[in-house]
Amino acid sequence: MDYILRKAALSDRTAITQLIIESARSLSRDDYSDQQIEGAIATVFGVDTNLIVDGTYFVADRNGELIGCGGWSKRKTLFGGDQYTTRDASQLDPQTEPAKIRAFFIHPQHARKGIARAILTACETEAKAAGFQALELMSTLPGIKLYEACGYSGDNHVELDVAEGVTIELLPMRKELK
Repeated sequence: MDYILRKAALSDRTAITQLIIESARSLSRDDYSDQQIEGAIATVFGVDTNLIVDGTYFVADRNGELIGCGGWSKRKTLFGGDQYTTRDASQLDPQTEPAKIRAFFIHPQHARKGIARAILTACETEAKAAGFQALELMSTLPGIKLYEACGYSGDNHVELDVAEGVTIELLPMRKELK
């Protein structure tokens, strides 16, 4: 492993934003059009400051360069960065509600090298230690294979408006923690 996993800091926001943009523009090409990708970057894909402040957001750091990011949340918001207007930052009840897996993005040059899986494992471990019994997420189409390989399932795709007349297809997924 030529990177370290660490908790994101507020000072990482600019680098995380750039990572998200590069990841979305490159790794989503097979599943979404340019218009869909740019709409998602403008309205949904972005840094969620609450995840950083809560200490539940990880970055994969390779000699000072961020090559991956992702986290989990004890808040009700299922997806969306700070710019996403439909958010609920209230706390979840770990005994009755699932924690949220959030905002996974990998730099295109480092995709499919186990980074996302390592971040996901760290998230699952922390969520379980916090008392959560299940996890849920909203997967983009490119992320479905990873999440399925890690035990998540879902079968009812949804459409999300990302610009006037532009939607992206997403898949809500869930995993029970053992």
